[in-house]
Amino acid sequence: QVQLVESGGGSVQAGDSLRLSCAASGRTFSRDVMGWFRRAPGKDREFVAAITWSANSYYTNSVKGRFTISRDNAKNTVYLQMNSLKPEDTAVYYCGASTNVYSDPRRYDYWGQGTQVTVSA
Repeated sequence: QVQLVESGGGSVQAGDSLRLSCAASGRTFSRDVMGWFRRAPGKDREFVAAITWSANSYYTNSVKGRFTISRDNAKNTVYLQMNSLKPEDTAVYYCGASTNVYSDPRRYDYWGQGTQVTVSA
């Protein structure tokens, strides 16, 4: 059974950092593109970042310079280091797996249950 499990969310103050993890199981994801998305209250799921199997990374403009996506293929895990967090980063964060880099969440095949990130001013 293929599973993605996110962890690392929490409640922090603006300017703080968090590191999210997404652990995959059931098969190897080393050749997949892994993406992070988020859903804020009342909004659609939006693209945050993605990383290819060769570690090329892509970011939405609002997080460039603050967030870093990385992966450890040996551990079948992808990470999202979030620095200088802002209240507008508050959302449930999800990881997904795809065959290519897409900003459309419908192009991702597997999803975790999400982890809540709350940033207070």
